[in-house]
Amino acid sequence: MIKSLFTGNAARYDGIAPINIYLMRLIYGLMLVFLGKDSWTTLLTHQGDWAPFDALAWSVWAAFASFGLLGILQPVRMLPILLLEILYKIIWLVVVAYPLWAHDRLTGSPAEGMTFAFAWVLLPIVAVPWRYVVRTFPLGRASTAA
Repeated sequence: MIKSLFTGNAARYDGIAPINIYLMRLIYGLMLVFLGKDSWTTLLTHQGDWAPFDALAWSVWAAFASFGLLGILQPVRMLPILLLEILYKIIWLVVVAYPLWAHDRLTGSPAEGMTFAFAWVLLPIVAVPWRYVVRTFPLGRASTAA
């Protein structure tokens, strides 16, 4: 039974192991619940004028979280959403958090809380079926069993 979690199901998920499907659904669910709660609550309860970039960020996160529902239902088709999540968080950690940390200015900065939240990017990195991603996206090959 445990072995079957790590063996790809070629017929249903293009050779992706069931464990990856379950983990991706977990990530999509976490996006939907936690990011969706924060972003939609902020958007729906905000009073007054918006700073344009703040409104943009909350709107993008609300849309992103909403895709979590589709990801639960269609985990493989929504893989680009997980790839976007991984990429934007890694970019932010490298460009914003790392320089602050390297100069011992991260602790107590406005970026500290977001750094902690973005460090959880390890979960989607583990969940993504990387062989499938490489085989399907950059190489453009038709789906085949792994």
